[in-house]
Amino acid sequence: MTYEAHVQDAIYARCSQAIADAGREREALFLSRLALLLFEKLDDQQACFDAIDAAARDLPMPSLSAD
Repeated sequence: MTYEAHVQDAIYARCSQAIADAGREREALFLSRLALLLFEKLDDQQACFDAIDAAARDLPMPSLSAD
C-alpha cells in the first residue's frame, strides 16, 4: 500500500509532533510503542520483519538541523 504524498506528509507531521511532544528522554520509548501498536494492527509477522529491515536499511545520519 502506498499513500499519496499529501497523506504521507500529514502522517509524517503528526508523528514528528508526537515525537517532539514525547521529548528526547522518551523518544525511543515512544517510537518502540508506536511500532508495536502498528504491528498489532498489521497482524502479519513477516510484513513487520520486512518493515523493520526496510527502516534500518541505509538509515541516514541525522542532519545538523535536528539538534
